[in-house]
Amino acid sequence: MSEDMEEVLTGGNVAAEVVRVGATVRKPSLAQTAGVEAVLTHLADFEGAPRTLGRDERGRHVLEYVPGAVADTMPAFSLDELRRVGRLIRELHDAMESFQAPPDIAWQTLVPEPSGGDLIGHNDLAPWNLIRDGQRWVFIDWDNAGPSTRLWDLGYAATAFVPFAAGGDVEVDGPRLRALADGYGLNLEQRLAFPAQIAARTSGAHELLVRGHRTGEQPWARLYAEGHADYWGPAAAYIKKHHDTWIAALIANYPSS
Repeated sequence: MSEDMEEVLTGGNVAAEVVRVGATVRKPSLAQTAGVEAVLTHLADFEGAPRTLGRDERGRHVLEYVPGAVADTMPAFSLDELRRVGRLIRELHDAMESFQAPPDIAWQTLVPEPSGGDLIGHNDLAPWNLIRDGQRWVFIDWDNAGPSTRLWDLGYAATAFVPFAAGGDVEVDGPRLRALADGYGLNLEQRLAFPAQIAARTSGAHELLVRGHRTGEQPWARLYAEGHADYWGPAAAYIKKHHDTWIAALIANYPSS
């Protein structure tokens, strides 16, 4: 590809046209872009995030282009791969503990954590936002970064990576959830609280789509029309129904249980 040729990239929902130019990605500047830049600057030594490279002559946010395959185009994750995802998210959260947000940052907080959040999280940790480039795994699309908590951010990842869905098999999903939690290193208190947080975060995603349908707010109205709420609502119900099963899977043979 020529260094000045623009290739339109697909898959994002928040920003308008996103393009690749050589070894970079260019995204329109949004209200939350300054916050995203601050987060990615802070994460410069974290291999699981793309580098932020400033703005171009059109004011677009310039980021490192990460080659590789989007994880949702690949076979379902093995238990070992789920543990690796958990470790990667733990490393991200540990790195963000020392982040000091600049004043007057406008975050794109779509599904706010009920207690307000004490950590700036990615808030869209999912296979469709994970690029696997050999040994490097990178989370992209940081436009929804904002106040969160460890369990709130990880809860969305659990629904997406296990994945949870209506009609799922608890005998399969329980061990997969356990692998993610073990990779992250959840303690006993966190394991006991985790299933309720997953259910609440999944319900929040459904409510966001329903609200977009009612108000016309994009891209949520479009995603609702495309049937995404038909996944998130029943998935939340499935997670809630089997709360005790998830607890049992998370604490079985746990050292402090």
